Amino acid sequence: MIQTNISLLPFHTFGAKVNADFFTSVQTVEDLIDTINDNSKNFLILGGGSNVLFTKNYEGLIIKNEIPGFEIIQENDQFIDIKIGAGENWHDMVMKTVSHGWQGIENLALIPGTVGAAPIQNIGAYGVEAKDVIIAVDYLNYEDLKVKTFTNQECNFGYRNSIFKNELKGKACVVNVTIRLNKQWDFNTSYGAINQQLEEKNITEVTPEILANTVIDIRNSKLPNPKEIGNCGSFFKNPVLPKDVVNPILEKYENAPHYKVGDDFIKLPAGWLIEKSGWKGKTKGNVGTYDKQALVLINKGGATGEEAWDLAMTIKRDVFTKFGIDIEPEVNII
Repeated sequence: MIQTNISLLPFHTFGAKVNADFFTSVQTVEDLIDTINDNSKNFLILGGGSNVLFTKNYEGLIIKNEIPGFEIIQENDQFIDIKIGAGENWHDMVMKTVSHGWQGIENLALIPGTVGAAPIQNIGAYGVEAKDVIIAVDYLNYEDLKVKTFTNQECNFGYRNSIFKNELKGKACVVNVTIRLNKQWDFNTSYGAINQQLEEKNITEVTPEILANTVIDIRNSKLPNPKEIGNCGSFFKNPVLPKDVVNPILEKYENAPHYKVGDDFIKLPAGWLIEKSGWKGKTKGNVGTYDKQALVLINKGGATGEEAWDLAMTIKRDVFTKFGIDIEPEVNII
């Protein structure tokens, strides 16, 4: 059923007061096809609404993707392949897999949103990205309303990027994601504060569930709960830059956090750049940056998407002025 003039407040995590002309939800691929086929108006597929900023009312149809599914495709002694519906909650799915002792996405615990967003954004945290486990993505092509499948390589994954954010943006919708998880564990604990947390808790033997809970503790200590403080997650991408661009910064700021990307590039945390530009914990109108993580823009109460975007552009300008680095938004701006 299609509803009219619906508030989107419950459907996106920043909490801006915006409406959509039309709204519906779908639970099957067939429902999705029928909905698109029956409506010639503009439409937008919405998952968990955790990586989107609405700067105005949406003049069209919002289709909330609630397609479920958790099907084991194949398994052996080494790995297990699972096809997951795009509408499944990402964190819930992570916790379900680690409870079985399956390893591969424990570092991605507590990332808000749905499974369908994982390949679009190539979500990542603590040294792990979705592309590391995705083996196939089923998507609906809007042109012919046929479901097609991409292999991992065909998704053209990059840092917070994929074919779905480029060639297929506005032309396709993810409906299922197939991932491969390990039964023989190979953990990544070197990134960020994971090892420190494990040492503080005197944990010497790690399991997928233990590592997921460690990541949850770290994220809770420095990121706001969107149910309590409106936000759309990390607002900017961490810039990956040539070494000759970063080295002068590292010479000036000896303790600057940084991470090697191959032999020729270095990733700098955008949150650190924003903090050094004087914006950590600062407020402008009804929006601000989180006092524990400058990378997150928060709704201080009654903020509009336009206010958040204005602050983001001010921060972007100030970072460029101080460091000569142009940070790019990670959030989808509507």
